Amino acid sequence: MRYELTDLTVFLAIADEGNVSKGAERCHLAPSSASLRIKNLEASVGVTLFKRHARGVVLTAAGQVMREHAKRCVAQLEQMHADLEPYSQGMTGHVTVFANNNAISTHLPDDLARFFMAYPSVRITLEERLSHDIVGAVVDGRAEIGVVALESEHPDLDFLPYRKDQLVLLTPNNHLLAKRDTISFASCLGQPFISLQSGAALHTFLMNHANALGGRLDVRVQVSGYRAIARLVASGAGIGIVPRTAIERSDRGRLAIVDLDEPWAIRDLRVCIPKHPSEKNVYRDKLVDILCRANARTASTVS
Repeated sequence: MRYELTDLTVFLAIADEGNVSKGAERCHLAPSSASLRIKNLEASVGVTLFKRHARGVVLTAAGQVMREHAKRCVAQLEQMHADLEPYSQGMTGHVTVFANNNAISTHLPDDLARFFMAYPSVRITLEERLSHDIVGAVVDGRAEIGVVALESEHPDLDFLPYRKDQLVLLTPNNHLLAKRDTISFASCLGQPFISLQSGAALHTFLMNHANALGGRLDVRVQVSGYRAIARLVASGAGIGIVPRTAIERSDRGRLAIVDLDEPWAIRDLRVCIPKHPSEKNVYRDKLVDILCRANARTASTVS
């Protein structure tokens, strides 16, 4: 198949405009040049991509398939250029970090800010994953550092203490559960919940625990962050479970915070790294050092 990236760009422009002339204009080409590129593209892939009519063109069924693939190809190339740009501007290193939602929403932003102050020319790719998936990614080399809330070990990884946190129940101040000092998770299951969106680590974690108890989480609203949970709970829309460190001071007066009487409510966040990394990355080591020093600062403050 012999066609160029420009041919795909022209094809997408014409498909978006529904008109050869307008699509050609977007690509700074003459209509005849654009038509020739489409003709050559159709010959190369062996299918007709457009149906011509008096007012312009429409995609054929094959053209619809081509459009979806072409959009992904062009988007991927744009991402490649975006990823390469920092190198042209003097980027000296890169670190890939996978972390659970708890760490990303609470502790990591401040710790990454300290890292960037020390190493401003380094870039970090940060992705949210479930803790079990993070361990697999670090073992496979898809992530250089993981931040997880797991007690289990892995023979190929070192686990270093990062932060301690606690999952707590949020209720409106006038809620029937608000006067409790502690509560079991099972006692919460009859209430409507405000939850993170499906796929978020905490959402999956709580759904699985509810299922293990033979119940289900009655999710009334799903939101994208802990602050939104707190605000909806304060409004009386339901109850929610969040890490204690995610509760902002401005929300504390409008909410009741009840300890969960569950062993899993205490969250020991840990940094996991390969015992024998395949490649040396000094900036990965520098970031791990900053994360572990954050744990030391927290421990000394508590003591």
